[in-house]
Amino acid sequence: MVAHEVVDGSSMQRALTRITYEIIEQNKGVDDLVFVGIKTRGIFLAKRLAKRLKQLEQIDVPVGELDISLYRDDRHVPDHHIEPTVTSSDIEVDITDKHVILVDDVLFTGRTVRAALDALMDLGRPKKISLAVLVDRGHRELPIRPDFVGKNIPTAMDEQVNVAMEEYDGHEDITIEKIE
Repeated sequence: MVAHEVVDGSSMQRALTRITYEIIEQNKGVDDLVFVGIKTRGIFLAKRLAKRLKQLEQIDVPVGELDISLYRDDRHVPDHHIEPTVTSSDIEVDITDKHVILVDDVLFTGRTVRAALDALMDLGRPKKISLAVLVDRGHRELPIRPDFVGKNIPTAMDEQVNVAMEEYDGHEDITIEKIE
């Protein structure tokens, strides 16, 4: 499988800056805003958005981490005698009556976002939930649409979009590779 780069690191940064400006414009400020990153790369993206927002608006926006493993409807435990493991979510602020912006790296079928919505509702009742993604690749199976998109990258079903981030992967880019 050969991956080819479609977005480099500096283009990724520009996309995140654009998302940050869109968040400020659409919300007419950043009061009651909370970023919640979906594990794993969504967490790093949420932290970057918060950092950029701090630079632009001089306001600290809380960042939470959400692990949606237990909420997935497309991953089943093969042995019914094994209890599913409850993984932790780290959201130190009460999300009730807040505007939560869910952050993820790639939006594909929408199932990850659906699971994240279920997980969020178990943690509180936000006033509003928006979705920010670095890449929207299409092929939705559920009626989910992002509010903020870094890049729209149309793909075929036999392709995979990979986001690499400095904090996790040691380098930064977005690649597409054909799945055999």
